[in-house]
Amino acid sequence: MKAKFKKYVSSFSHRKMLLAVADGFILIIASLITNFLLSLGGAGLSVADLMIPIVIGTICCFAFLFIWGAYSKMWRYFRSSDYLTCVLGVVCGVSATCLFSYILDRAVPLSFSLLHMIIATIGICLFRLIFRRTFIEITEIGHQEIRFKRTMIIGGGTACRMLLTEIKNAKKSPYEGDKVSAQFTPICIIDDDRNKVGSDVMGVEIVGTTADIERFAKEKEIEQIIFAVPSAVEDERARVMEICSKTGVPVKIVPFIGNLIFDEKTPLLQQVRDIKVEDLLGRDPIKFDNEDIRRFIGGKVCMVTGGGGSIGSELVRQIAKYHPKQVIIVDIYENNAYEIQQELVMEYGKSLDLVTLIASVRDYYRINQIFKKYKPQVVFHAAAHKHVPLMEASPMEAIKNNIVGTFNVASLAQFHLVEKFVMISTDKAVNPTNVMGASKRCCEMIVQYLSQQHDGRTEFVTTRFGNVLGSNGSVIPLFKKQIEQGKPVTVTHPDVIRYFMTIPEAVSLVMEAAAIAKGGEIFVLDMGKPVRIVALAENLIRMYGKVPYKDVEIKFVGLRPGEKIKEELLMNEEGLQKTANKLIYIGKQIQIDSTNFAMRLRILRDAALKNNEKIAVDALHEMVPTFVTPEEFNRHELEKRNQLDAQNKPQDDGDAAKKEPVQSVPAPV
Repeated sequence: MKAKFKKYVSSFSHRKMLLAVADGFILIIASLITNFLLSLGGAGLSVADLMIPIVIGTICCFAFLFIWGAYSKMWRYFRSSDYLTCVLGVVCGVSATCLFSYILDRAVPLSFSLLHMIIATIGICLFRLIFRRTFIEITEIGHQEIRFKRTMIIGGGTACRMLLTEIKNAKKSPYEGDKVSAQFTPICIIDDDRNKVGSDVMGVEIVGTTADIERFAKEKEIEQIIFAVPSAVEDERARVMEICSKTGVPVKIVPFIGNLIFDEKTPLLQQVRDIKVEDLLGRDPIKFDNEDIRRFIGGKVCMVTGGGGSIGSELVRQIAKYHPKQVIIVDIYENNAYEIQQELVMEYGKSLDLVTLIASVRDYYRINQIFKKYKPQVVFHAAAHKHVPLMEASPMEAIKNNIVGTFNVASLAQFHLVEKFVMISTDKAVNPTNVMGASKRCCEMIVQYLSQQHDGRTEFVTTRFGNVLGSNGSVIPLFKKQIEQGKPVTVTHPDVIRYFMTIPEAVSLVMEAAAIAKGGEIFVLDMGKPVRIVALAENLIRMYGKVPYKDVEIKFVGLRPGEKIKEELLMNEEGLQKTANKLIYIGKQIQIDSTNFAMRLRILRDAALKNNEKIAVDALHEMVPTFVTPEEFNRHELEKRNQLDAQNKPQDDGDAAKKEPVQSVPAPV
């Protein structure tokens, strides 16, 4: 009890003390005014009787004002609902005074108590209203650029305490405080430990559990939410983000605990960030064994084709971290190549031996010239046309760039005794329904074909993964542009689902696969449950603080040419073999008939170079037997879903959600 009292006393700041003194003065003046008004009608109290409402009344009112929380509110954010604490404090205080006067046998008249209650309540509330306006005007002089926001913190643990400490210290700073910290005014805390509800952390009350987020966000006029549970597991984080998304309030998060920086130079509050596109995955970023990659890359000449693209440029960034002997960027588009070149020059200066070359993988002799001059030991082949509808309209370009280009680079890598050749493939290569996907499947077959030749020491490996968040041509940049321009967000079909990963995850897969490859493997990443594109669009809209279908329309525009309802990562004939990394699997190697494959590849190449579309596409169908029309695939897929719906429907309406293992994407707003 003694410790609790000391805690209350220590938390009673100079600001609260000033407010308490002012309240005491108002209560005394209210007693005198009441007695004066009653004395005009001959009902005033004697000096001795007046001492009871003055002394006991002031003490009782002050005590109940404290109990009801009239001194725990910030002046700046004192709202109309908060004045109720003043009313309750005065009413309870005056009532207690009446009780004491009755016990002391010096009862105060009811008329005096009622009038005293009214005058004291008006005085205390009016003082707060006037003082609040004056306080804001004084404190905002010279601080107009700082926007204080009413903040809810989710999680009442160590991270919350650290955040509150930094905010408190920043606002005490004589140098205007940290402007980042000053933007946060903690109003309440949410924690799922019910035993904590009603207590406080550094003076900020824990008001409820995550089930109460929506209610308290509205009641307390919250302007932003901080999710401060860095150790939260994937499912828990996704659940809380889903609740937060319903508030319509912007959400910031403390990064996963593995990504936090614990040092004096990097305060926790500076690591609090807005929700990023990657957070729509609703899972921890996948970790890879950097030591394997370091041994594989360190001291070697590494070449990246398509080095200016989304995947290629990230490959170059990550390769540069592992101290290669030399990095060679090869790209046909000079603008992208220039951008990544300048970024690396600024980052590493002369410490990185960087060569940037403009060349097309279609040009066999130019690529041979590069191999001959720079003698790369590791080749990452990322150059490819990847846009499905555009390649449907120009199939010859997909065949020439993807298939012929891959054969050129891969065969030259084998001829020049490159140690490892790593090709980047896509889930669209599995049972393809479009020319782009079929061309990438053909590329996988080329890599496996060459790995079976054993003509050199080159180890060939393919990495296959799904869509990459934020890459060139992905849906995210399109959705963001549509939202920012106030246009409807366009989704092809309500049932379209895709596998997603971040660019760094995709590249880390490529790097680790290359490090552990022995030759001929197709590495497949366990990307978890697929994501429904319409859910991705809805939650991206919420990230902008808008309401889907109300503030931003979502239009279903129909499947594009060659597009599937659902992508796959593994073909029927491929088995899975585990690796040391539980999230990376190896697809079973498929034996390629060397004679037939080489002959068909020659026919396909010649037809493409002559721009004979019919012969080339027919040849592509022959080379890739799993290449079917999108209409055939989608019809079969929708039939399967309808059958599943029919089986689940009689049981319970709630079972409809079980028809497809699709992840519901989280989202703060």
